[in-house]
Amino acid sequence: MKRLFFAFLLMSAASFSEAKTLRVEVKNPTKQERTCVPVVIDLSSYGLVRSASVTGEGSVVSQLDDLDQDGIYEELCFLTSLSAKETKTFTVELKEEEATENAQESRVYVEMLLSNKKVKEQNKHDLYISSLTVDRGVNPYNQLHHHGAAFENNLVGYRIYFDHRQTVDIYGKYLRGLELRDTQFYPDETQKKNGYGDDILWVGSTFGLGTLRGYDGTQPTMINDVMHRTQRILSRGPLRTVVEVVDEGWLPDGGKERITMITRYTLYADRRDCQVEVNIKPYAKLERPDSRTIGFSTGIINVKNSVEFSDKHGLRGCWGTDWPVSEKDSLGHKRETVGLGISLPQQTIVKEWEADKDNYGYEVRIPNNHLQYYITFGSDNEGFGYHSADAWFEYLRQWKKDITNPAVIRTTLVE
Repeated sequence: MKRLFFAFLLMSAASFSEAKTLRVEVKNPTKQERTCVPVVIDLSSYGLVRSASVTGEGSVVSQLDDLDQDGIYEELCFLTSLSAKETKTFTVELKEEEATENAQESRVYVEMLLSNKKVKEQNKHDLYISSLTVDRGVNPYNQLHHHGAAFENNLVGYRIYFDHRQTVDIYGKYLRGLELRDTQFYPDETQKKNGYGDDILWVGSTFGLGTLRGYDGTQPTMINDVMHRTQRILSRGPLRTVVEVVDEGWLPDGGKERITMITRYTLYADRRDCQVEVNIKPYAKLERPDSRTIGFSTGIINVKNSVEFSDKHGLRGCWGTDWPVSEKDSLGHKRETVGLGISLPQQTIVKEWEADKDNYGYEVRIPNNHLQYYITFGSDNEGFGYHSADAWFEYLRQWKKDITNPAVIRTTLVE
């Protein structure tokens, strides 16, 4: 009897640790060659996953993410490239055992830091954190180094202001590479001489690069009256970073009930664009918010002396030159030439506004309490990028084709 029981335990252990094999087909539906195509697989149907391996024409670097921070991986992602109309096939092994191999070198970087008042150098702060929540009326903007989470890949860097503005700001580069660990968004003079990048955009109270705000029927409004505001890092690489902003119990200007707005910013390796995903949820359990009745606004800053591009269907950009800081603080800086871009789903746009002194803006709605859009930018400093309005606007046209015609992913469980 004991032998039978022991055999049963062995069989149960083998069943428990059995790997699941997926066949993943990734198809390019267009005649446009694709590089750095994100392949994201929902793991909710495959039980507990603690590690995974991906093979195609050899081993493929992949990443598992626990995006709701419950201790269980919800998504697997990897990157590929596709020729025109090409289909590639990959094999994914999902395992319940922890991975034993060494971690892959990361191609992205993200950080949040508290300001350390004992440190004088702007690039030497050391109080790293992963998450911060503040209560109603508390503004942590000056308590966080570089004012909020900052993240990058080898092409571009972004940061999200942790205050009522929640502005998306940008860090431009001269050379390809990861820099924020060294510069912390504030390169010193030696780093500048060695080719490091810098903050390249003054944003003030504008939309910056695609910041989502409220709208009271006459003008954009800040995310002001919030019961609890959170910024946190959900993913650190090696292939993508995910930063989340939670406005829990936000009462939009003119609104009748509080809502919770969750905004995720996802940056993949080797892509200059950033995916923005917004979800609206009830704050009080008995309420059911309808985001179609709530006013929202977004857009891009009207960079001084900029020229504008719009396809009138959700794609908008500009190319211009201005100081990256206020003019009174411009000592040690130079004027920066940048290209900005935003791509919104056309069905979410209520009105595209004429440019004013601050913004190229939109009034938008969020149908079904969910919105996904994209932002991108380039710096004229780049040795690898775009250097004229014409070249930048052509990039925007091709970029929209890429994001509105995503790769077709088909996943099959292999018996």
